Amino acid sequence: MKIEKGTPGYLNARKIRLLLLTLLEFGIVIALLVLGYMQTGTKLNLLTVVAIVGCLPACKMMVGLITVLPYRTADQEKAAEIQDKAPLLTTAFDLVITSREKIMPVEAVVISGNTVCGYAPNKKTVPEEAARHIKNILEENRLTKITVKIFSDYTPFLTRAEGLNSIAQVEQSEHRKRENRIRRILLNISM
Repeated sequence: MKIEKGTPGYLNARKIRLLLLTLLEFGIVIALLVLGYMQTGTKLNLLTVVAIVGCLPACKMMVGLITVLPYRTADQEKAAEIQDKAPLLTTAFDLVITSREKIMPVEAVVISGNTVCGYAPNKKTVPEEAARHIKNILEENRLTKITVKIFSDYTPFLTRAEGLNSIAQVEQSEHRKRENRIRRILLNISM
């Protein structure tokens, strides 16, 4: 079963998928080298050239794996608690937001109307920079007047998510379409 981007456990599933694809692609490269050598008795053959060219996509896959490896998936208990405490909000988990300067892991995001609230416990993520980057990306996609707040502590984040959920009970269906658009943009800028 494929785990979709934005759901808890996505980063672990992506790591496993990238590892398997990397091993498969390098296995094909090695098989081509061995087959070419066994058929001709020399490494100067067409299959060697194909194997060398085949290293490019294999290396690209390995770079993707190396890029994702340092980041951890969202804690399943926290993800369940967030979904339990804020069932009316649009959520996204396991985000690794990339900008030109930094890579910023964000464990969870809740979206309610014009408010985006995130939880980033990783020390590499500076909450103010992540919030500014997300706000800029949303403005570039013509979503203005959005408030973005990233928390490094779980308790204030969860309290804010509960508060947003209470507000969402009052204004339930008005903002759902906009929230889903914001979620898609956040998923697009994440690895």
